[in-house]
Amino acid sequence: MRMLIIEDEHALAEAIADGLAAEGFVAHVAPDGADGLWRATHERYDVIMLDIMLPSLSGYEVLKRLRAARVWTPVLMLTAKDGEYDEADALDLGADDYLSKPFSYVVLVAHLRALLRRGAPARPAVLTADDLTLDPARRRCRRGHHDIDLTAREFTLLEYLLRHPDEVISKTDILSHVWDEYFDGDTNIVEVYVGYLRRKIDTPFDRRTIETVRGAGYRLRGDTR
Repeated sequence: MRMLIIEDEHALAEAIADGLAAEGFVAHVAPDGADGLWRATHERYDVIMLDIMLPSLSGYEVLKRLRAARVWTPVLMLTAKDGEYDEADALDLGADDYLSKPFSYVVLVAHLRALLRRGAPARPAVLTADDLTLDPARRRCRRGHHDIDLTAREFTLLEYLLRHPDEVISKTDILSHVWDEYFDGDTNIVEVYVGYLRRKIDTPFDRRTIETVRGAGYRLRGDTR
């Protein structure tokens, strides 16, 4: 999933981004409030991690402007401050969750995944298509009663497709959300990974979960029989 980290502590932001990449997130870093606000309003993200103490614009002001612009992306406020009034201010302005520094990385990931699950009614905790299930929290994929072992990239690709069932998703969208907005390699990498997925989730079970839509992209079918 695509995440924006608005954090001016460079080392911390990059460490979080690197760690989240291993969890299947595509994480982008904005070093100040103005850059973060621009990215959050001009690009699509699934969740935003927002520090309160930022150069140019405070996290409070960024959040206030986001909500005023009707950008409803789930926001996790992150701050070194410790106090119930800071938390109350953040929530009153429209934050979805709050975490104080220092924090446990395990707890951070749990907070982010909880935000993803409850960010919209259409985001259930376990994603399904017919007898295929994907549990992002437990990093588990199953077809019927059979466990399927997926790499981190395969898992993220399948999760993105399952969150957009019966929609035609272009290669560009897949690269942006599953790889990186700055990816400059061969776009055929998408075809390669779709092929990997098909060999794991479809071929052994005589299913056709992922369809190729010629000239447009791919579509994950809810009914795969």
